Amino acid sequence: MDRIRGEFIDIIEWTDDGRDTIVWRFPRHGNEIKMGARLVVRESQVAVFVNEGRLADVYQPGTYALSTRNMPVLSTLKGWKHGFESPFKAEVYFVTTRQFTDFKWGTQNPVILRDAEFGMVRVRAFGTFTAKVVDAAALLRELVGTDPQFRTEEVGEHLRQLTVSKLGSALGAAGVPLLDLAARQDGIGRQLAEALTLELASTGIAIPRFSIENISVPPEVEAAIDTRSRMAVTGNLDDYAKLQAADATTIAAANPGTGGDAVGLGVGMALGQRIAQSASGAATAPPVPAAQPAPTPVSADVPPPLPTAPRWFLAVGGQQQGPYDASALAGQVAAGNLNRTTLVWRSGQAAWQPADRIPELASLLADVPPPLPPQG
Repeated sequence: MDRIRGEFIDIIEWTDDGRDTIVWRFPRHGNEIKMGARLVVRESQVAVFVNEGRLADVYQPGTYALSTRNMPVLSTLKGWKHGFESPFKAEVYFVTTRQFTDFKWGTQNPVILRDAEFGMVRVRAFGTFTAKVVDAAALLRELVGTDPQFRTEEVGEHLRQLTVSKLGSALGAAGVPLLDLAARQDGIGRQLAEALTLELASTGIAIPRFSIENISVPPEVEAAIDTRSRMAVTGNLDDYAKLQAADATTIAAANPGTGGDAVGLGVGMALGQRIAQSASGAATAPPVPAAQPAPTPVSADVPPPLPTAPRWFLAVGGQQQGPYDASALAGQVAAGNLNRTTLVWRSGQAAWQPADRIPELASLLADVPPPLPPQG
């Protein structure tokens, strides 16, 4: 009798011991299910009976004593007469209906957007989303088939590709300026969750939550945004022109011996001069003559003209740079291009000399340390 009883299954249940199994098929191993067997469906589960490849009854959480009365579809498929109580064979699939939260997504290639302020911009993004089975029968029909253990990894790539395909249209439809995307990430995420849920309705999967963790732009666009921010903070375009010239000089000094030294310096200074000229509306001034003749006094009460400020040239990385006035020299000190040993020259000098030998530059170099002593 014990051997005969072992041929029949009288308890059908599944205790999920993993976090990535969506569908699990009960291992029948050729045994038959006894009429009156107990079916245990736990919370966050659904049980689906399949007879000869056709979906039959679906059971929500609870405990059931199987009989023809609570198995109407399977009873019809098998053609049981009323009250027929013999054992039967059927496949039982348990489907997890809880949320799976370990899905990550990201754009392998940038998405091109049209922004009103920056024009066409390439953006990248990444984040996470959750997935949940809302229609077990549809999931079995469309994705699972006869897979005895259907895991998240088998559907994860499909969901990620679908996510990225919807991202561009969602960002474009949102009409949010590039600089406001960070503040609108939550709203865009909700729109994407709704769009993905609608797209996946035929497979029985819903996307309850879609999270955008970061939206980034190419480095050149970031640099343009930083430049605009610096201009807003600086306020004075003339000062900003000097800042640009100092930055270009710093970049050139950091790359000695390359062909880009003079080019980088020229671009930085040209940009600074162009901004300064546009701010003042003045035309390009002619070069300052090397020497000015002494003015002829007209009257004892008329003061002579102001002396011309000296114009200095620097030797940086073996290249001549300048001329600079006193205010521009301060920027070169801050940029590290002018120190105590830097060779300088101005009109009237017989030869290039180290900066610390020029009394007029002593105040600029007061806070610049001398060269380190030789090691060893």
